[in-house]
Parts: sequence; C-alpha cells; structure tokens
Amino acid sequence: MKLITPILTTALSFLSIHLFAQKPNVILILTDDQGYGDVNAHGHPYLKTPHMNKLRAESVSFDNFYVSPSCSPTRAALLTGMHEFKNGVTHTIVPRQELHPDAIILPQLLKTVGYKTGFIGKWHLGNKPGPEKRGFDWCSTNVGGPHKHFDSTFIRNRKRLETKGYREDVFFDEAMTFIKGSEQNPFFCYLSTYSPHTPLAAPEKFVKPFRDAGLNDIHSTYLAMIENIDYNLGRLMKFLKDTDREKETIVIMINDNGVTEGLDVYNANMRGSKCSAWEGGTRAFSFWRWPGIWHPKTVGNLTAHLDILPTLCGLAGAEIPQSVKRNLDGFDLRPVLESKKAIKLQPERILFHHVARWPSGFAKDHKYSMAGVRQGNHLMLRSHNCGNKECLKYMSQCKALQIVENGGKHMTYAYGTAQYHWKVSPREQWVLFDVKKDPGCKNDLSLKNPQLISQLTRAYDQWWDTTYPEMIAKGGDLGDPEERRKTPKRNESSKGKISDGKP
Repeated sequence: MKLITPILTTALSFLSIHLFAQKPNVILILTDDQGYGDVNAHGHPYLKTPHMNKLRAESVSFDNFYVSPSCSPTRAALLTGMHEFKNGVTHTIVPRQELHPDAIILPQLLKTVGYKTGFIGKWHLGNKPGPEKRGFDWCSTNVGGPHKHFDSTFIRNRKRLETKGYREDVFFDEAMTFIKGSEQNPFFCYLSTYSPHTPLAAPEKFVKPFRDAGLNDIHSTYLAMIENIDYNLGRLMKFLKDTDREKETIVIMINDNGVTEGLDVYNANMRGSKCSAWEGGTRAFSFWRWPGIWHPKTVGNLTAHLDILPTLCGLAGAEIPQSVKRNLDGFDLRPVLESKKAIKLQPERILFHHVARWPSGFAKDHKYSMAGVRQGNHLMLRSHNCGNKECLKYMSQCKALQIVENGGKHMTYAYGTAQYHWKVSPREQWVLFDVKKDPGCKNDLSLKNPQLISQLTRAYDQWWDTTYPEMIAKGGDLGDPEERRKTPKRNESSKGKISDGKP
C-alpha cells in the first residue's frame, strides 16, 4: 500500500498535467472607448504603444473585426455569442443595459470543464444578477465606476479593499493576483478596463508628452490613458513570462466600440465614431496570441466579438448546450487561428449593427434608423432621425441627428469634424460603400448596385422581424407603443444618468 500510493499520486499528477496542457489559459482584455486607430501600429501619429504593437506582431490579428456601436451591447454580445438584441441589452442605461437573467455566458460554460474564472474591471451589464452569480469565481472592481481614478476602494469577492495609485494599474495588479492563485486549474481572466472612457484622468507622466507636443488637455489625457493601458499590458506580458505561464496562455485584446475623444486626432481614415453604424463606430482591433501554437498573421475574414464564445469553448473542449447553440450568431474561428496561411471562412457572412439609442418604447420607429449591414467589403447603412416628434423631445440620438441634419454641430466625440462623421443618410434610403477601398465612406455606390441593396435589405428585414419579438421578450424595449404613456421619462430625458453598471 505504501508503494501503490506514491505511484497513484504520480499517475494522477501526470494526468492532471496532461489534461491541463490540453486546456489553454485565456486572458481577454477589453478596453473601453479606445478606437481601432488608437494603436501606434495602425498609424497613429502621436501614440507610442510598443506593447500593443508587439502583441499584434506576435498574434493572429483580425483586421476586419467588428463589435457593437457602444459599450454594454458589445459586452453582452461578447459574453453570450449572440447579438445583443437577443439577450435584452439595447442601451447603456437602466433598465436596457440589464443582461437577461436567463442568459448563459462564457465563464459558466468554461467552468464545466474545470476552468477557474475571474472578472476584473468594468461590468456594465446590470446586477440581476451580477458577475459573481454568472460563473465568475473571482470578481474585483472599484467603487465609483469610471469617476474614481486614484486611490479607489475596490470590492474583491464582496470584501472592501482600499488601494493606492491609478485605477487601471490596480486592475492589472488584481488580474495578476488572480492568475497567481490559479495554478491548479486552467484559468479564464476577463480584464475589462474603464480607460480611456470619460471622465478623463491619467498620471501626469503619461499626459505631459502629449501636452508638450501641442495637443489640448482633452486629447492629451485621452491618449495618456491609452499609453497607460499599454504600459500595463507590458507588465502583464512580463509577468506571464517570468512565471512560466506564457506558452500555455492565450492573450486576446480587443476594444468595445469606435473612437471617442480622440476622433479629431486620428481615426485610421474611417468615418464615424462610437454610437454610429459607420465603419469608425464598429470596427475594432483584435489580437489573438498563443506562442508556439498559432502562427502570427493578419487575417481579413469578416469576424466579430460574437465569435469569441464559440471559439474559446471549442479550444477548451466545453460543450455548448443546444438551447444556446441554436441562438448563436458567432462562428468558431479555430480553422482560421490554426491555419499557417489565411483561409476563407463564411464568405457570405452578414453582420447587423444597430445603435439602438432610442427612448424606451420607440423601437418600432427606429427599425431603419441608425442601422448598418456588413457583408464582404460592403457596408449598407441608414442613419437618420426617425421623424417622430414625440421622440425628438428626448435627448436621444435622434435629437443629435436632427441637429446635424439641420446644419448644426453635434459635439459628442467630435469637435471640428462632427458634420462629416455624423452626416445623415437621405431619409427612407440605404447608402452603400466599399469600405476596403473607401473606409471614409465618401463614395455612395447604392445607385450602381440596386440588386445588392435589394438583397441586403431583405436580409436586414428578415433579421429585424425575427429578432424584434425576442428583444421585446428579453426586456430590450417596452414593445407596444401604448406603453410609452406608462414609461417614466426621467431616465430618458436630458437629466437621466447613465448607470455605471458596477457589480
């Protein structure tokens, strides 16, 4: 018996190591309001992001990767593998930022195959329930959401923790602490920053170089927050190497929507910003690194945040229940990731975008406004106010579009170029662009391609008509217009506050 025990222990240890080797660790980094162009490797004239550049160079870089036009919808779609309309998240305000309580999300699936799961940073999907009841073993975020940048109080696993220093530095410290405690299991770490979302603040050492270069305080601080993320990314990558976790860990880094406060500095020649269906509102960077396993390359396949859940479940060997699988909008990207050369994947794939910032109860009025359809290199788009006088009373996006439509400047995320980035399409009409040749969307091809317009319009109508009932059922809108009279207007007015969605 004395001899058998150590033999058995050794065998079990070997088996554990073997199984662990088959299941990679995963770190998913999501930045908040950083644009596709806000990376030095993508041509930014001021930013120095050596660690993002290195990550990109060592990764499968998806250069045709798309997210939702704003924060909460992206987070909901990323974690569920479904378009945000299917899980109840249509806005960034309560109650329409609340992820439906029945939604199954990525960490719940990974836990079924032995993963330890950690969430650090910004949640912004409501608390019915919060992340600690949605499959995360470890939860850490700061009290005060985006408004507390320094010396924050954190809540770590329901316990208060007083911290010193800059918030994003602490987030990355928390991620490394979580990873240190996950040596016996493969881990999934979802690290979601608040930066560079407003309100803007960063350590002076990051701000000063931009101010010295002649940029104003807004642009200097915005870019400083991105360089701080880059600094912390470098710390994290060094930590993985120093702890011998580098080769067994997948690192994924994406942004949640288009550019915001840096729009007038650089937007990679694209049109549009956050909260628009233009290319500049939905195109994201997407770096996937697994050293020794995936060959670094740039991929042009039409891909999206929707693909993260099915891909990671496939890599981990986690079975996706049929109830989830039949509603998935994402694809398993393993064939693309594992190929040495670029390969075609779902060439006829269609992505649907909708800004959905209508006041509650007005969904039907906005079927065709602020919407985009992507297929191949083409973007078909409609962006105009709904024309409903009742809707225009609210400080909704329709009000903003009306201002631009009438020749004024809407100042959200744009100071000198608002007219160009927010110019509306002709009412009742789709416009069409080849975004590969024309990322600035200056040459409308709709009159030359009536057949394609008709084809994509039918696809959009079918998508909306099938998705709308589910959106209503999951709490994404009030549904019946008669319900408008019963809707409190305080959350939809100019006095309404956007919830931080902190757990």
